[in-house]
Amino acid sequence: NKARNKRVVVDLKNQKQVIGTLISFDIHINTVLDNAEEYEARTTKVVKQVDDKTREETTQTELHLKKKLGTVFLRGDTIISISPEK
Repeated sequence: NKARNKRVVVDLKNQKQVIGTLISFDIHINTVLDNAEEYEARTTKVVKQVDDKTREETTQTELHLKKKLGTVFLRGDTIISISPEK
């Protein structure tokens, strides 16, 4: 209840995130967000040459705004987690 009217990040099973203001939720975690925006994670591989024989590979994940949604209803069975926006 303390999170109502606060910005939250909702992680979905389809690898997307929806960020918006939490309006309401129920026992099934069906959730209504206002001013919602859909983000998609994009992962890129970064290769650094340490020396002549050694390379270091890492991955970077960045969120990219896909679309502004406005007020949305998210079914609870599609939600992995809900957390406060940082």
